[in-house]
Amino acid sequence: MKSKALSVAALSLALSGGLALTVTAQEGAPFGQEEDVNYADQLWNAMTEADLAGESPIRTVPYEGQHPHGAVLETLYQDDFTLEGHTGVLVIKRNYGGEGVSKEAVSNNPNRYLGAVTIMYQREEGYDPENHNWFWAKYLPDGSLDKNPKGMPLAGRVAKGASQGCIACHSGAPGGDMLFTTNRFGD
Repeated sequence: MKSKALSVAALSLALSGGLALTVTAQEGAPFGQEEDVNYADQLWNAMTEADLAGESPIRTVPYEGQHPHGAVLETLYQDDFTLEGHTGVLVIKRNYGGEGVSKEAVSNNPNRYLGAVTIMYQREEGYDPENHNWFWAKYLPDGSLDKNPKGMPLAGRVAKGASQGCIACHSGAPGGDMLFTTNRFGD
């Protein structure tokens, strides 16, 4: 009985310590902060105005995708996208999934299968030099930001320093530009 009580006390202490670490980590996280969310909102509005997002954006040819993005994808590149006076490269990936998804189904009814829109926007020098100054965001189809399991909005330097997530995965892209589909923006 005594060991059971000690185990419960140790578990409680571990959980409360873990909770404190989680809160501390979120407060200083490199993503999901108010300025990241505001920037992502401005970016979504600008993409919508440019017909790159929203109800009826410019479409491309869907292709077979893979986890974590989706079974079918569309990717668009805008070499000179301007937001807040800065012009940078914008990469938009539309992520499709769901029952019956296929390249043909997405071509015929893209809004039915759209699960998320993920973007990379190359911000000004000094934003995040270790990661080529990419700003990352994951939007739901309505333009609101998706959140990680801890409730943090996925915008900014998403999962910087983590072993999983946007930056960790894209760090492995060939060519040094963090892009898997092309190497035209590499070093």
